[in-house]
Amino acid sequence: AAVMIGQTLGHYRIDSKLGEGGMGVVYRAFDTHLDRAVAIKVLRPDATASPDRKRRFVQEAKSASALNHPGIVHIYDIDSADLPDGPTDFIAMEFVPGKTLDQYIGKSGLSLNDALKYGIQIADALARAHAAGIVHRDLKPANIIVADDGRVKLLDFGLAKLTEVIDGDPEGATATMTAQERPQTEEGAILGTVAYMSPEQAEGRKVDGRSDIFSFGSVLYEMVTGRRAFEGTNKISTLAAILHT
Repeated sequence: AAVMIGQTLGHYRIDSKLGEGGMGVVYRAFDTHLDRAVAIKVLRPDATASPDRKRRFVQEAKSASALNHPGIVHIYDIDSADLPDGPTDFIAMEFVPGKTLDQYIGKSGLSLNDALKYGIQIADALARAHAAGIVHRDLKPANIIVADDGRVKLLDFGLAKLTEVIDGDPEGATATMTAQERPQTEEGAILGTVAYMSPEQAEGRKVDGRSDIFSFGSVLYEMVTGRRAFEGTNKISTLAAILHT
């Protein structure tokens, strides 16, 4: 990751690392054409290995970007750049100074006022997306930014398209689960996503807006209580809790 600092991807200069998730690394960068700060998500090579998944993802990201809702992080650009170790796919998006919701939720949760204030904004953004036929598929506290001015913005719309099940995809129903399974210390990252899955996602079935509403319920529960609604000791027991208890 440190190697990226100072590099340019197209007309974006990478300045510092902001965070890391299952799909790639996020950097703060500078758009040298428009003189503004942006966030760049550099996608992992295996995330874009399937052309069909990549095409669906680009289509979804364009649709999400067209929503132009104050509660949804705006996507500026999806592109590829040639780096020493090969072509690198990346997404350039609005840079929002703030923290992710999981950094705000402590052991005791948020105050009821804050939970309601944030919850209403999350629900409003989801409602707009669902009205346009777009499903987030990976709503969790790590994908929700609370900006320094108190506004809430949802991240990574459409990104789950890269790992979702596609008819005829040889990876089949395990696509969602295996995309992140690497020998690194990613059990936490996998659990982080699994813990907010809807039952139909856990079973690898097709999802619609109702799946996001289930995930939103899990996020809301955690905001109020400070603990996850479904928490197993590992991925399988977490999925079992979602499906059966």
